[in-house]
Amino acid sequence: MNRLFFLAYSLVSILIYIIALPFLFLFSFKAKYRHSIPARFFLWKNPPLKRGGIWFHSCSFGEARAIAPLVEMLPKEVLRMSTTTQTGKSVTDSYTEQSRYLPFEPLLFGWIRPQRALVVMEAEFWYLLFALAKRRGARTLLINARMSDRSFPKYLKMAWLYRQIFGHIDAVYAQTPKDKARLEQLGATNVTVTGNIKLAALPKPTKTLAKPDGLLVCAASTHRGEEEIVLDAFGTFLEEHPEAKLAVVPRHPERFEEVAQLVEAFAAKQGVSWHRYSQRKEFESTVTLVDALGELVNIYAVSDIVILGGAFVPVGGHNAAEAAQFGCRILSGPHYFNQKDIFEAVEGIAIVEPANLGRRLLQYGQIKPASLRWRTNLTPIVKELETLL
Repeated sequence: MNRLFFLAYSLVSILIYIIALPFLFLFSFKAKYRHSIPARFFLWKNPPLKRGGIWFHSCSFGEARAIAPLVEMLPKEVLRMSTTTQTGKSVTDSYTEQSRYLPFEPLLFGWIRPQRALVVMEAEFWYLLFALAKRRGARTLLINARMSDRSFPKYLKMAWLYRQIFGHIDAVYAQTPKDKARLEQLGATNVTVTGNIKLAALPKPTKTLAKPDGLLVCAASTHRGEEEIVLDAFGTFLEEHPEAKLAVVPRHPERFEEVAQLVEAFAAKQGVSWHRYSQRKEFESTVTLVDALGELVNIYAVSDIVILGGAFVPVGGHNAAEAAQFGCRILSGPHYFNQKDIFEAVEGIAIVEPANLGRRLLQYGQIKPASLRWRTNLTPIVKELETLL
């Protein structure tokens, strides 16, 4: 361990924490952060994890769901979970009672207990998380590691920091050979390519929904600015397909009310019906606002066309494989930079500029039903974890 760097980094993180305290207190009153900020920055109802387990850390909802194949292969009594978002914790709570919010770095000194392993998903590069976990006996793994075209130049500018972080990571499991090469440039060692974990065991429907008459278009995981694009395109689509139905599924639950206003205004302008899924779990209205979590895969299973959000504005895209497994026709915007490996693994995605979505939607018959080209091999990760049991 570089003791001087460890000391300097720790002092800086403590200083940042002290400066941020007043702002964190104010933000804790927002619905989005009502549970996560008190837990992460004030340790409110957030005790340490029980020692001696396999500790998985994942940032958000999608990453927490993606580790399910690994979680299912391990005894429940050894599972330890942490996350940084409320939606992520809603998933990790289903795995084990040993589920917590990850405290901000300076608080980890008194919070981390010795574990058999720390398994971190994707790009959660917290120096003290790895350093302290390893110092207290954990085997440290970075899994599903990726380095996008957009992010890599920024990481290179801070290569001196990432060399220190990778000095505390025992093994790295990368998504692609390109990710492996980039991670090694940043100082990673013992890197193995296993593919994307999100393709290892795609989520399956939890219930069977009734498919409505006419085409069902699913606007999936939409972000601010995308609902207007989709509704405008769907309005054009209705002129030729008046029997079509649209399900709008916002990515973040705190935006449900905001999107409801947009849908209501659209329905009034077009003279069509709409309703909230939470009030009526069917798709007989022209537009349904899906204001519920955990329903997207169920909706994919009965959808004809999927407009995949997160890429019509520069967010980075979402997991197209979840819809592709059902043979949906998929349209995506051009900003899928965080999902390039998954998009490469899916055949048949139509990439569309926002201004052309309405025209391309009308040409849906020319879009090939999506399918998966390949999946993922989790064997190297599983074998490593089995040696620690």
